[in-house]
Amino acid sequence: MVKAFSYLRVSGRGQVDGDGFPRQRQAIKTWAAANGHRVVQEFREAGVTGDRETMDRPAWADMMTALHSDGVKTIIVEKLDRLSRQLMIQEATIAELQKNGFTLISVQEPDLMSNDPTRVAFRQMMGVFAQYDKTQIVLKLRAARQRVRAKEGRCEGRIFYGQHPDHPEELKILARMRTLRAAGLGFDRIAAKLNAEQLPTRTGKRWHGVVVNRILTREVI
Repeated sequence: MVKAFSYLRVSGRGQVDGDGFPRQRQAIKTWAAANGHRVVQEFREAGVTGDRETMDRPAWADMMTALHSDGVKTIIVEKLDRLSRQLMIQEATIAELQKNGFTLISVQEPDLMSNDPTRVAFRQMMGVFAQYDKTQIVLKLRAARQRVRAKEGRCEGRIFYGQHPDHPEELKILARMRTLRAAGLGFDRIAAKLNAEQLPTRTGKRWHGVVVNRILTREVI
């Protein structure tokens, strides 16, 4: 059995508790069982958009560290746009993985890392489609905001944690999160620390690792 890591990603907050993670996990599990692979660790990117122009993401960074340290050489994703929707980021990441002797497997795109010209062209074409799809989503959301603004006179955009004018105390908590992250703590441990220090969430509830992840990756809460 070939040991492998699985990499899962969902973009928005509403998807974290939806079917995105279970669907990706099941697809990877089914492929692995049928192809002689065993997933030994799962890395989840919660609430991280796929149109970032960088792979500087918490779960991805943790996985890269693990790849370089414990002998696992294979990553399995459900499909290529879980890696990124940006074509250049897809290709740059695949090239970097190849350079380090790592293998990226996409359940929906077999032979993803093949250097066959047809395979490379197909991979690039799929990336273009994913990027185009994201652009269409952005345009639709922009049009919806404009309609709301025309009707109601305003339409609030994203308010990141630590930037809400009604919650200045968030700046202190955000600084504490960053300090703990810089010290090497994972998101679950940071959440536990905040709870132990009785630093509440905006709604007065307990912290959870997925929420800390989302905040530190600058996603709206």
